Parts: sequence; C-alpha cells; structure tokens
Amino acid sequence: MNLIDRHLSVKHDYAMADGLKIFYRHAGNPDNPVLVLLHGFPTSSHQFRTLIPLLAERFHVIAPDLPGFGNTEVPDERAYVFSFDNLARSIDQFLGVLGIDRFALYVFDYGAPVGLRLAVKHPLRISGLVSQNGNAYLEGFSPAWDPFKSFWQNPTEDVRNGIESSFLSLEMIKWQYHTGVDHADLISPDSYLLDHAFLDRPGRKKIQMDLIQDYASNLKRYPEFQQFIRTTSVPILVIWGQNDPFFIPEGAFAYAADNPRAVVKLLATGHFALETHAPQIAQQILEVL
Repeated sequence: MNLIDRHLSVKHDYAMADGLKIFYRHAGNPDNPVLVLLHGFPTSSHQFRTLIPLLAERFHVIAPDLPGFGNTEVPDERAYVFSFDNLARSIDQFLGVLGIDRFALYVFDYGAPVGLRLAVKHPLRISGLVSQNGNAYLEGFSPAWDPFKSFWQNPTEDVRNGIESSFLSLEMIKWQYHTGVDHADLISPDSYLLDHAFLDRPGRKKIQMDLIQDYASNLKRYPEFQQFIRTTSVPILVIWGQNDPFFIPEGAFAYAADNPRAVVKLLATGHFALETHAPQIAQQILEVL
C-alpha cells in the first residue's frame, strides 16, 4: 500500500477529552484542510461511512461520535450532564486535543446546534459550513415537532415516558430513515438496527430524553447562530433532503435569506440524505468548499 492509499483509508481511533473517551473516524492527509463531520439523532459517525472516502483525497476528514452516542464512552464518575452546551464543549476540547485550530463543518440534525455553537465561539477558526438538514431557523420546523414543543412547555414524567416509548422505538427510527425516500432499497437496514442497538445500551434512552428536553435551549441560541451565518465570509453549502419529516425546506432557504452567498440545494430524499445521495452531496461539497 502506498502513502496515498494509506491516507485514503478510513481509520478508527479514540481520544481522551473533557474526561471522555471520544471515538472518531478519520481519513485523508493531515496536511489537507480539515472537515469535521457532526452527526445527528439517533445515529453516530457511522452515518458518514460512505461520505468519508469520497472526501478523503481533498480533506482531512474527522467524524467523532458525540457524547451519549455510538462508541464514545462517558465514565459514570464523570457525572456528565447531557446538554447541547456540554456536547459542544466536549467536541471543542476534542478538537483541541487533536490540535485542530481551523476547520470546515458539516452539520446534520443534532450536529447543527453543536457545530454552530463552535462557530459562534470560534468564528475565525471556521473555514466553511455545510448544513445537511441542520436546522438553525424557526421556519425549518415541521408540525412533527409539536409533541416535543408541548413537552418543553410541560415536561412531566408521563409526557416524557410517552415520548420515550414511541420516539425511541425501532419502528420510529426505521420510519425516520424511510420517510420521503422514493427507493427504499437504498436504505441499509444496518443503519437503523445499529442506531437502535446503541439506544438499547444501559442509560442511553435517559440520555436521549435529556437531550430532547434540552433541545429547547437551541432555539434560544438561534439569533447567535443566524448572526454568524449572516456575517461570515466563509463558503456555505445548504443541502437538504426536501422530504424530511422534521426539518422542512423553509429552513434551508432561511440560510440564503440571511447570507445570499449561501448555495442551497434540495435533494429528492428524506432526513438521512446520505443514505441515498452521498455521491451527490460529496460532489457539492467539493465544488462549494
């Protein structure tokens, strides 16, 4: 295997940061520009398994598992509080441990409020932004969010238990993968079965319910996120599965309303657009960034 092939191979490692053992996938020459991929609910860096090799020749690609997801380990003695502020702090420290001081961001779903917190905190470190169904505007919410909004207003144990039993079920996770997808045969069952297997680990459902409850904190930060989007001069690609049952295309167009230089592309697919359109997304990233 020559040097170039070695760089293009996807590697799997851990880094100790913020008292956590953070798992991450990475590929590409470390001398290349860095692209950090931040996944969403309920998945992990596994969702980028197809995208990473498509970008590794151009970028040094780094995709961590967020705390509470995938293979990242959170010791009990750490007494970690699962909030979006803390997820962002942990990823910030993780990038510091790796010596990453300038990077582009690919944010999806939960990865958007995590990554945009980093952008607000370190605007000069950001070299580009890709938002794939990564919402930052009130216009982007579909009616599917209504039960969660009610939960934020009335976080009783009964409401919490009801959301946990339905939203964290295998049937609901599979529904999220399939909704809005014309060709279901493009969706690998491994994806949602792995997501559910991680959710079934001890304590994971409580973590996810804590994050669902804390999601309301992201809306309070939207003005800061939008200020970054509005004022930054870095390239922005907004690429959206237009049939997403949770984040509707209005959320994509809102980026361009704030920053006319943003490139907006709609794809004929659902929430997990990488499952069906990874080559198209990779091509757009290479063109815009």
